[in-house]
Amino acid sequence: QVQLVESGGGLVQAGASLRLSCAASGRTFATMSWFRQAPGKGRELVAANNWSGGTTYYADSVKGRFTISRDNAKNTVYLQMNSLKPEDTAVYYCAASRIQATLPRTTYEYAYWGQGTQVTVSS
Repeated sequence: QVQLVESGGGLVQAGASLRLSCAASGRTFATMSWFRQAPGKGRELVAANNWSGGTTYYADSVKGRFTISRDNAKNTVYLQMNSLKPEDTAVYYCAASRIQATLPRTTYEYAYWGQGTQVTVSS
């Protein structure tokens, strides 16, 4: 049975840093990613990593501030978030996809999801 277990969210002030972790069990995945969903908004892709193709994606809003990384030995993906802003406030979800040929960017391409972790950034 596949499980994605997230940790690392919390309440911080603007300018602070947080690191989210997502441990996968049950199988390995070509692509592991982070989405977020703010109140009243849709779920958006923040960062993605396809180890098969060696590609990485970042949303424009987080480029230069967030870094996605993977520890394949631990089957874990991380999201290092620096210089956090109030607009980064959202529930952050880890997602995993079996797609190898491309780097999936829509929620429909991800079959497995974590439970979500709240990140709140105060001004």
